Parts: sequence; C-alpha cells; structure tokens
Amino acid sequence: MSASSEARAALRQILPVLVVTTPFGAVYGTVAAGQGLTLAETLGLSATIFAGASQLAAIQMIGLGSPLWVVVVSVFALNFRHVLYSASIGRHLQRFSPLQKAAAFFLLTDPSFGSAEARAAETPLTKTFYFTYNILLYLNWCASSAVGAIFGGLIKDPYAVGLDFVLPIYFLSLLMAFRARANFLPVVLASGIASAAIYVTLGAPWHITLGAFGGILYAVLKTPDTPDTPETPAPEAVEVPA
Repeated sequence: MSASSEARAALRQILPVLVVTTPFGAVYGTVAAGQGLTLAETLGLSATIFAGASQLAAIQMIGLGSPLWVVVVSVFALNFRHVLYSASIGRHLQRFSPLQKAAAFFLLTDPSFGSAEARAAETPLTKTFYFTYNILLYLNWCASSAVGAIFGGLIKDPYAVGLDFVLPIYFLSLLMAFRARANFLPVVLASGIASAAIYVTLGAPWHITLGAFGGILYAVLKTPDTPDTPETPAPEAVEVPA
C-alpha cells in the first residue's frame, strides 16, 4: 500500500480516538492547574510521561505532599503494562530502524496498542500508519492538556461532568475488539479475577499491572490446541527384480 493510503487509514482510525482523549486531556490539565502546577509543569508531564492515568495519579499525590519516590513508583506501576505492550508490538516492527523503534515505544499508549495490533492482524504494520496515528495522538494530548490548564477554571468540578468515565469506556471497546481471538473469555476472566484480588489486598495502582499477569499465567499454563493431523499412509512396497 502507498504511504498516502496508509496515512489516510491512520487518520480514519485516530479521529474517533481524538474525540475521546481530548476531553480527558483537558480534565488532566484542569486538575493539574487546580493542584497548583504551572502551565510548563503541566505540559512537561504530558510531553514526557504521555499517560493520562499516571499523570492524574502523579499530580494527586504531589498535591497530597507524597514523597518523590512514592510518586515515581506509582507511575512505574501504572505504566508497567507498557512493557507487555512493547513485547507484543515489537513483533510487528521488523521494518523499523533502532531509532524508529525507540520512538515507536515512546509513543506507545493504550489506544495505539489496540490500533496497531488490529492493523497488524490485517496487513503488515507500516511506519507511515504507526507514526501518523501516534504523532497526532501525542500532539493532541499535549494541546488538550494546555487547553485544560488555561481554561479549566471554568469547570468547577471536572468529575461531576463525567468526562473521566469516557476513557474507561473506550478501553472496554478496545478490549472487545479482540473478542474473536482464541481463549478471549478465559484470559479476560483470569485477568479480572486477579486484578480484583490485588485491588482488595494491595490496592491501587498495583491491580492495573499485576492483574494482567492472571491472564498471562492462564495463557502460559493452558495446553495449546493442536489440530489433528491425518496419518501419512505407508509407502507401497516396491518389488526389486532379482
């Protein structure tokens, strides 16, 4: 496929995502400004961490006066799932140079992981598609964070609007996109049960990352289905003349 067609395909997929992530980024910017962060600090977190849930957790802990190491560990725990994402996406980046792979992993987020995996299931994942999708997502996230930081004071209670509920719904739609894959339901149930157990015992944010290992453990322990192979008929005896 041509580069232009790949770019158009990425645009078609990213536009609905921007509708979801833009208000979430604005909510983050509003909360960050409410916690006393400057515009530069708000944009700095968006430009370097580039993960909404982790950024919200970080600024809330900063506002509570939590030690820096607690903030760092919490952000690491929330983002550890990206290690799993990278292991999966890395299979589709054979055509990427080492520098391009580094950029691809930096831009890797929940939506980009879902879109890249879905795209790779249909056609080889190209640089044009991946970077068009993710650079637009990155720039929009930074821009919406700035808008929230500047104009967020107009929203007295961002959570009362319910915008923070939009992204979980989008994550659920990403999850359901893989429902046709083998063992989808058992893996989801194993992850959900493990996540709930960890939430009750260890609490947030560990359930987000460690819960995924429930599904991984199930996938590792499950015996793969092997199709029955027909028996190969024995070769007929050939008479050798004396």
